[in-house]
Amino acid sequence: MSPVRTAPAELTAGDAALRTQYLTEVLHLLYPAPCRTDGTPGPLVTEYLVVPNAHRPRLLVPTHSPAIAAAAVRRYAEPQSRMARLKRGAVVAAVHARATGLVFRDRIRVTGPLSAGIDGYLSEALRRDLAISIHIGPARANRKPVLQLLGPDGDTFAFGKLGTGPLTRRLVKAETAALTTLGGSNLTKLTVPRVMHSGQWRGMQVLVQSALPVWLPRAPLSRRRLTAAMLDVAGCRGYTTGPLTGSGYWQDLQERLGTVADRPEGAALAAAVDVLAAHSGETALRYGAWHGDWAPWNMANLADGLLVWDWERFATGVPAGFDAIHHELQKRIQSTGDARAAVEATVQRADELLSPFGVAPVAREITALLYLVDLAVRYLTDKQAEAGARLGVLGTWLLPVLIRRVEEL
Repeated sequence: MSPVRTAPAELTAGDAALRTQYLTEVLHLLYPAPCRTDGTPGPLVTEYLVVPNAHRPRLLVPTHSPAIAAAAVRRYAEPQSRMARLKRGAVVAAVHARATGLVFRDRIRVTGPLSAGIDGYLSEALRRDLAISIHIGPARANRKPVLQLLGPDGDTFAFGKLGTGPLTRRLVKAETAALTTLGGSNLTKLTVPRVMHSGQWRGMQVLVQSALPVWLPRAPLSRRRLTAAMLDVAGCRGYTTGPLTGSGYWQDLQERLGTVADRPEGAALAAAVDVLAAHSGETALRYGAWHGDWAPWNMANLADGLLVWDWERFATGVPAGFDAIHHELQKRIQSTGDARAAVEATVQRADELLSPFGVAPVAREITALLYLVDLAVRYLTDKQAEAGARLGVLGTWLLPVLIRRVEEL
């Protein structure tokens, strides 16, 4: 096998342009006709500030209350650097002091009947007054409208997700089911959101989940606490043990590979999996549950516990330790920006990462390589490259390492 050439490494549309396009799409979804978002006069439903501006939208903030606007910005995301915290502080101060005309010049006025927009639907479903702040994320196949729900006092009490297409509707349904399952699993090492509402609105799948207090002061996260939480999830539905090629996971992986078999990357993955099966098909693996996207940005460590969210990829019956491999890989990509080197370094740490999960030494490398196959199949199934995702082109980072590692078995 050899690394395959896939889509171009440099995607044509920049992140800013994709965000601007997505902003228009989101507004049409959340405020369909007879609502208008183009400045047409009429009864005011709501007004948003576009932060930082309409050319680089990241957040829509409701303007009717300075306290709510400031809270929406303050609780939008946890800055990763001192400079980012300073910038966020300046934005919070500007919206709270009503100095927005000097800082933010782009606004969106929504006019029309209140009952026609998402505000009216959620207020009725949750039976309470609320304001909405809208997150505009980077281009990804699984991007969906994410809504921060705030009460009249500026308290963030929930987050909403809307599945708008086949993929995102499936993911929102999956997260609803996952949170329901986890709510009855007696987890003790981490806290997950609870489902406050689920349903359908105008053909979209809706999930409203309780807000975890991610804005509270963070504490350093020890490897011991992280591993304990991952083990809590891995064992929440029990464990099984058995050979790879006789497992339910293997059957599921084969079915998913079949759906991408017509892609050049899919053919390369299938060839790699054949080698894995020939080399380690009879190797006994331990199977449990996993979060599915346990990355640094999907959790917050507080002094009294670990908060973990975004459970749309939760699954059971997967090789134990997948979460540890995924977290390590995402952390390395985030810190270095060199995705290919991150894959290499993560596989090299397989022994250390998988030992706490009861994975036998002989099964650790194969578990790490299976994780890479699993991740690659996900990217291809979701069509991340076509959506403009930064790491959507697997031939530039993941596939070369996976194929070389498999050839060396």
